[in-house]
Amino acid sequence: MHAAFRAFLFASALSFASAAHAAPAPVAPILTTPEAKDLRSFARPQTARVTHVDLDLTADFDAKIMRGSAAMDVLATPGASEIVLDTLGLKIARVSDGAGRALSWTLGKDDQELGAPLTVRLNGAKRIVIEYASTPGARALQWLPPSLTAGKQRPYLFSQGQAINNRSWIPTQDSPGIRQTWTARIVVPEGLTAVMSGEKLTPKGEPTPDGKRAFRFRMDNPVPPYLIALGVGDLAFQALGPRTGVYTEPSMMDQAASELVDTEKMVTTAEGLYGPYRWGRYDVLVLPPSFPLGGMENPTLTFLTPTFITGDRANVSLVAHELAHSWSGNLVTNATWPDGWLNEGFTTYFENRIMEALYGAPRARIEADLDWDGMQADIKEEGGPAAETTKLYGQPGGQLEYFKGATFLRTIETIVGRERWDAYLRSYFDRHAFQPQTTAGFLSDLRANLIKGDKGLEAKLELDKWAYAAGLPDNAVHVRSEALALVDAQTAAFAAGGPASSVTASAWTTQEWLRFLNNLPRQLSVAQLDDLDRTFKLSASTNSYVRSAWLELAIANRYAPALPSLEAFLMSVGRGLFIRPLYIGLMRQGDWGQPIARRMFAEAKETYHPTVADGLERLVSGTN
Repeated sequence: MHAAFRAFLFASALSFASAAHAAPAPVAPILTTPEAKDLRSFARPQTARVTHVDLDLTADFDAKIMRGSAAMDVLATPGASEIVLDTLGLKIARVSDGAGRALSWTLGKDDQELGAPLTVRLNGAKRIVIEYASTPGARALQWLPPSLTAGKQRPYLFSQGQAINNRSWIPTQDSPGIRQTWTARIVVPEGLTAVMSGEKLTPKGEPTPDGKRAFRFRMDNPVPPYLIALGVGDLAFQALGPRTGVYTEPSMMDQAASELVDTEKMVTTAEGLYGPYRWGRYDVLVLPPSFPLGGMENPTLTFLTPTFITGDRANVSLVAHELAHSWSGNLVTNATWPDGWLNEGFTTYFENRIMEALYGAPRARIEADLDWDGMQADIKEEGGPAAETTKLYGQPGGQLEYFKGATFLRTIETIVGRERWDAYLRSYFDRHAFQPQTTAGFLSDLRANLIKGDKGLEAKLELDKWAYAAGLPDNAVHVRSEALALVDAQTAAFAAGGPASSVTASAWTTQEWLRFLNNLPRQLSVAQLDDLDRTFKLSASTNSYVRSAWLELAIANRYAPALPSLEAFLMSVGRGLFIRPLYIGLMRQGDWGQPIARRMFAEAKETYHPTVADGLERLVSGTN
């Protein structure tokens, strides 16, 4: 977006009625270009928008609901009569203005994915209060019984808001382009600790008259609603540095803290690349294994799967990735979800730069080369380079918004030079801090602040092909790893009939193992599989990355000896990146694999996050 238009939007926004609680940061603009319209939200922010929300909620573990109120500051155009919010399954009890006077409201037709619009008549109100409760099975929330935690003594609750799940526990304008400040008071049973993605005002909580404990939080920077996040459990804390630390269950602390020892260094390294960290603290919450993602970049408090813990810090690139989101995603946010590569592609590129600066170029090349492999596999899976789902802008398949997006930025770096590219990126984050962005806006910014009318450079970069065309442009840069080339030689030797004992894998990293297992032919003999498993104990591996890759290979060969390991893995891990390919593999094995998939899913379903469970249910039932 052009700077002049952006300035106009700021001025227009601030000319509206002022919010009841002014935040230190200015009200973020609402982008009005056609591509910035969010089709996954019912909100009409150009008429009336939320700028701030105060949550006062109680976590009811017995009923598995959140209940309480959300008080919102409303910024409306003169004469606006109503505001429209997003809800999903919420039970609305009452809506009032800031003085307690009842306001009329209606709940629109329900959509299975989007939920239902909540329309509130404003009657001039600049603040509205909604009293409500979530429902059991709310899409953003997973309530774990003690048996699914590490300690086995107390229950656990966590949220996962991205992309449009938070409307299932907060009535909000659930669009990444509508940034808001917020506060929260969360009441939980005594003995549990609540943490959120904001400043912790009462780290130890406050006793309540009914014998519970209330925790208070604040986020003064405007954020998209999906970044409001909550965790509740038997949590301990250990500092990792002056502004970093880790929360997790007490029995997990030693191994988690050991794996995360370089977190403070990562923050400093990231700042050296692209400017100051603007969120105060950077803490990490290591969750139970049912967490559906590798990590989630909630401001001030990254959520992490425990599957990244392998004892050798081989997978801390996951931490670097979530930290990088503090710039790309949290600071500058995609305006709509078709622009999601602006989050994930930027972050994957930035992650690699952090890894290079902290651990050296050879390691960074390994991870970039594996990302290239993943990109090629995703393009093939989507139907080849002509497939619409290989476009960056829109709904790319697989992890293309990560891999293709990062390759795009790496290609720009190679063409213009690292020094010039880094200077541009640093200025880009400064120009657009705490604002939404579109693909068109980014390309416009590139042309205005990097290309600057250089027609030769414009032609070399092929920006529009990268953003809007299927497949890969011819200028795509492939970073190759010398270490992985050595692995490739051993892969070829084993595939040709060599013994597993000749594979010199004793010092391999997780990444080298992934290259080996993923590049083996999908059809191997039983003898070869027996040899691999006997030699390297793959079915018993405690490294989730390695084990899931091995199990994919075993499924492709209908290798029955691996089935006990598969069942145990699917019952103990909820990360979609690991388990979804296994269920897909089983379903592709027809009469052999489909009954296994359905039986194992039925047994494991209750251990998965609702978003993962819903997707897998469609997959194994044949409705996906």
